[in-house]
Amino acid sequence: MAYVEPIALTGLHVVLEPLALSHLAGLQAACADGALWKLWYTSVPEPEKMAENIAFRLGKQREGSMVPLVVKRAEDGRVVGATTFCNIVAEQRRVEIGYTWYAQSAQRSALNTEAKLLMLTHAFEQVQCVAVEFRTHWMNQQSRAAIERLGAKLDGVLRSHIGRHGELRDTCVYSILATEWPTVKLHLQQRLAAR
Repeated sequence: MAYVEPIALTGLHVVLEPLALSHLAGLQAACADGALWKLWYTSVPEPEKMAENIAFRLGKQREGSMVPLVVKRAEDGRVVGATTFCNIVAEQRRVEIGYTWYAQSAQRSALNTEAKLLMLTHAFEQVQCVAVEFRTHWMNQQSRAAIERLGAKLDGVLRSHIGRHGELRDTCVYSILATEWPTVKLHLQQRLAAR
């Protein structure tokens, strides 16, 4: 059950809290910061489709396959994005951190580094995962670079893989193993301290 229970995680730069319909306006404003839905290789919803996306994420949570979170900037409480624990396979002690997007003004900031540190700490130290996955479109160079900066390793590329909207795409699959976590944790802590 620990894999699918709603959680709240708080750091110095970021607050992750369970997604709710009350976050609609904040998420709409966040995705408008950079018109993120226009990037063809991502799956960020348009502002007018955000309620549908929230319903999708909450539906997956009820099914037990996703823990959706809203991402807020700690200093002012402003909503700057969304993320999830998804593709939960409790019996194999594996999860994916995915369906993540950030307002353009929050990208490449301490906020993302700390959000991943909090989520990975929860996955490895609280839930005792053996592996945490990340997946992204082959053409999403920005996302691939961000995942690699975390310390995740490329497991492989799923060619002509079905994307989140049913389209065919090449999907890059990355992971961090429990045995790698102490080194990755130190790396992320050092990155945060340097900011």
